[in-house]
Formats: sequence, C-alpha cells, structure tokens
Amino acid sequence: MIELLGFQPGYMPNDELRFQFTIRDLDIESISAIEASVVWVTDGKGSEDLGVHYFQRLTGEAISGRDWSESQTLSTILPESPLSYEGRLLKIRWLIRVRIYLNDGNELVTQEPFSLGTKTS
Repeated sequence: MIELLGFQPGYMPNDELRFQFTIRDLDIESISAIEASVVWVTDGKGSEDLGVHYFQRLTGEAISGRDWSESQTLSTILPESPLSYEGRLLKIRWLIRVRIYLNDGNELVTQEPFSLGTKTS
C-alpha cells in the first residue's frame, strides 16, 4: 500500500513529496529486495521513456531488521522538470513505485500517480 502524505492534486517543482508504504500479509523471509522510487514515464507514439528521480533499494539485514507492517516514510524534493503533461500525442506521468522482489523469482509492484506542475492539455 502506498499513501501520499499531505496529498495535493498537484505538486510544484521544489516541493517536498512525502510518501509512506507498508507491507502486510507477506512473509518477510520470502522477500529478497524492496525498491521504492519516484519516476516519470512518457506515453505516446514511439517508445516509452522512463526517468528516475528518487531510488532506494533494500536487501538482506536492511529488510529483516524492520517491522514492515508499520508505515515506512520517505521523502524527496521534486525537480524542476519534466512537468506532467496530458497532450494528444504525448503524456508525461509521475509515479511513486514500490517493487518487492520475492525469493521465488516473482515480484509485486504497486504504484501511485501524482502530477508535477500545472497539467496542460
């Protein structure tokens, strides 16, 4: 589960984005890695682009040493660009993404969209 703290319809460049996540109903011993990131992706004609603004990966003792049923809070200062954009041919979307890698090779991903700057159509 991902929850944005102090969620607003949109964030402006240089705003602080605070978010938290919890891991429930999953045996911690079955997890090999946890990644939390803030990314932007483009959708449109042609290939999809992905940019990583914030990234944290935890493995080993960093996983087993925490109570993941309690909220984990992370924060980052948002960049100047790219701003969210909703055009007909191109869209730029911002996401908070949490990915859990399991020991059996499977992975679980959850993400929450948000906007940066004023959306333009």
